[in-house]
Amino acid sequence: MDKILTDIERPEEGAANKKAAACYGSDAIAETLADLGISYIALNPGASYRGLHDSLVNHLGNQSPQMLVCLHEEHAVALAHGYAKVTERPMGAIVHSNVGLMHATMAVYDAWCDRVPVLLMGATGPMDAALRRPWIDWIHTTQDQGALVRNYVKWDDQPASAAAAVESLYRGALIAQTPPCGPVYINFDARMQEDPLPAPLPQADPKRYAPPPPNAPNVDALHEAAKRLSGAKNPVILMGRVSRGEDAWALRLGLAETLKARVITDLKTGAAFPTDHPFHVGSPGMFPGEPAKQALRDADVILSLDWIDLGGTLTLAYEGAGIDAHIIQVSPDQYNHNGWSKDHQSLPPADHYFMTTPDAFVEAISRTLNFSGSDGSAYEAVSFPSAKSDGKSLGIGDIAVSLQEATGDREIAIIRLPIGWSGEFYAFRHPLDFLGFDGGGGIGSGPGMSVGAALALMGSQRLPVAVLGDGDCLMGLTAIWTAVHYRIPLLIIVSNNRSFFNDELHQERVARHRDRPIENRWIGQSIDDPAPDIAKLAEGQGATGFGPVTDRDDLLETLKAAIDIVDNGGVAVVDVHVARGYDSGTTTSLTRG
Repeated sequence: MDKILTDIERPEEGAANKKAAACYGSDAIAETLADLGISYIALNPGASYRGLHDSLVNHLGNQSPQMLVCLHEEHAVALAHGYAKVTERPMGAIVHSNVGLMHATMAVYDAWCDRVPVLLMGATGPMDAALRRPWIDWIHTTQDQGALVRNYVKWDDQPASAAAAVESLYRGALIAQTPPCGPVYINFDARMQEDPLPAPLPQADPKRYAPPPPNAPNVDALHEAAKRLSGAKNPVILMGRVSRGEDAWALRLGLAETLKARVITDLKTGAAFPTDHPFHVGSPGMFPGEPAKQALRDADVILSLDWIDLGGTLTLAYEGAGIDAHIIQVSPDQYNHNGWSKDHQSLPPADHYFMTTPDAFVEAISRTLNFSGSDGSAYEAVSFPSAKSDGKSLGIGDIAVSLQEATGDREIAIIRLPIGWSGEFYAFRHPLDFLGFDGGGGIGSGPGMSVGAALALMGSQRLPVAVLGDGDCLMGLTAIWTAVHYRIPLLIIVSNNRSFFNDELHQERVARHRDRPIENRWIGQSIDDPAPDIAKLAEGQGATGFGPVTDRDDLLETLKAAIDIVDNGGVAVVDVHVARGYDSGTTTSLTRG
């Protein structure tokens, strides 16, 4: 991903008392973070890492990295997650001892499932019991703190010395950024941080600890796959977890146009291919719609570019029948699979299996098939039907229509979308047009990830927009304070149906199966009577709140006013009351099983 970052305002810059050389263990840790190019560290303060906190402020002056204070540890990790979805590079996050890590665990799991790099750090009270303060150090010291997250991080460590801590940081950053990417956790002993260094540590060269390039595809297998693809009558490409790079986007477009292949994308991952291209099948969703399933059944060759749940998608498409198509699987994801989490999904068949990244595969096969990247100028865009709802009440589609009218031709980045969103509401034509879902399905991650992504988008000239569900927003709303405090422009639109509506559909399905009243599905799901005033809650964090908006005519003008706030460096939250309901494809898919 090209560098698009710019410095944020620094309301908490440290005093000019930076020392010439590291004096304490935590000084060495802070310097290593700077050497690794970590620009920001999101954190919720805690005494277990007071030594490192001091070093970041009084040794480095709170610059490169700069601390971003969060009101919850889960937000800190979510910020780093959102940042990585844009930059494809790790941001730092620090959590307090065991209790802070316990708060952060859901966000760690989201980053794990989303395969994004996060450099997560924590601390523990002194492992030497003789050095622990009464009571508090004892309840904030654990024998094996990394065990709390070991099943959903790529690697964890608890270094016993400053020299070992430096090595751990280099190793952790390398592992986090090696595909398949993911979070790592490094836990620093409080005493080790605060002890003076017995001698200066040797200076390391960060370039010598950079992640390796992706594995090159096997030449013979690549030629066989190229022959299959070029000879296919009905090739289909499933474009899943791919990079945000423009060159890689152009090559994927060139591949599809060279093969005249039909392309399927989804909303679990970021934009991978123009969704208004005539080769794109249907509209992206959380699950494949009927046009996508029919295309898969008609295919003679299916190329999967790190598609999430290839096995499950094929099962949905073929409905238990035999799979006749030749399957080419491209994914390094197997390296992350373990026995605890089932995020690896069902086991797909593969006639050719390349354990490399989609970018590496597409670049290699472009040379074999002799095609170059496409700028997309040759295709005539497919028109999407109007998303405006017919009823008196606002629908989710009305948000999409009004957002398009309010933004016109300007570039925006849609950071998140609610699960009721239909892929035909908005066309994606650039890798930053849409950043994907949260990975682990953890409600409450949306605000924090939105702030992190907005931070990474500063300087890109793109308007950062997050459309969040009401439950997701309410669980993580205090993350907005961090955006306001550090002057990170962001527009959040809340698609507010005053319910945990997806669970209403599940309760309806159970009631129908048991021949019980479906009218009771709302009980235990409703967020109403009173409906939380999200605009006022946002104002309590320092943002500008709008709403609730209940009228279609007011929505466009409200969004224009909110965008003006963001264009002037502010944070705007628009609460839109929408009718309870999803588009039919989403409803069918989300209530399956």
